[in-house]
Amino acid sequence: MTAQGNKSIVRRFVEEFQNGGNESAVEELLAADFVDHSPFPGVSPDREGVRRLFAALRQAFPDLRAKIHDQLAEKDRVATRKTFRGTHRGEFLGIAPTGRSVSFDVIDVVRIADGRIAEHWNVMDLMGLLQQIGPQPRG
Repeated sequence: MTAQGNKSIVRRFVEEFQNGGNESAVEELLAADFVDHSPFPGVSPDREGVRRLFAALRQAFPDLRAKIHDQLAEKDRVATRKTFRGTHRGEFLGIAPTGRSVSFDVIDVVRIADGRIAEHWNVMDLMGLLQQIGPQPRG
């Protein structure tokens, strides 16, 4: 597949599953033996872990949406820089809903094989997210 085709697979996954909640996109766009090399704490590094993570994120941030800023592709790899935004309306990592708007950045690198996402690595600004929903400094 071409670099452009690989980027479109990742973009579809972001739009259809991460933003749209379309569960069938997990089956269609993630390989059966998908491996997440940087899973969220407490989440399995497979397709089911991806489902569980986004179920928890949608429960905590029901209006969560990702915006892709950049995508770079070479051979079978795609790097995506994106920002997630949402409102903290449900419990997240033991933190009660605050009603605060949040924004956090993510950089993903995936490997595409046979038209599906086979492997995933990412860097997420979890500390920045927790600072936005945690106790606010008094000023």
